[in-house]
Amino acid sequence: MPLLRPGDTFPHLTLTVPGGETTPVPGWFAGDFGVVLFNRGAWCPYCVAQLRAFQRAGDSLAQAGIRVAALWVDDEATTAEFTAKNGITFPLGHSADARAIAELTGAFVNDDPLYLQSTGFVLDPQGTVIVSVYSSGAIGRVVPEDVTGLVRYVRQHTAATT
Repeated sequence: MPLLRPGDTFPHLTLTVPGGETTPVPGWFAGDFGVVLFNRGAWCPYCVAQLRAFQRAGDSLAQAGIRVAALWVDDEATTAEFTAKNGITFPLGHSADARAIAELTGAFVNDDPLYLQSTGFVLDPQGTVIVSVYSSGAIGRVVPEDVTGLVRYVRQHTAATT
């Protein structure tokens, strides 16, 4: 399971969100910059804090042309409750096959209990990885402020070289 590096094309994933709808990633980003987050689960305080931070930053991310999607192994009921309780408006996929996701993306997996370790990707509008952040444990995560700054830098750098 190779790690995704800057310049790699992000693999196609389908997130199943509560209610049975699906969200294709990176297609859902529709030409915007994208953030893909893998989280350990609703039981993890660091994951909860990260998802809440991205929700709070939703307006500023949208103004910057950045969309977010997240995924974890928690079941549909847990994900629906978490989404409602925290007002999450971006797609949060449930019931992820941790090993299959790891095979596609290189994300680290905890075996017992089975879950994905925190992993984050920032994608350009074409679905190419700009940054990948892999954690082997609870800490080491993508944060909204860093994403906004990175996208601003990429846009300025692209404009200056064209």
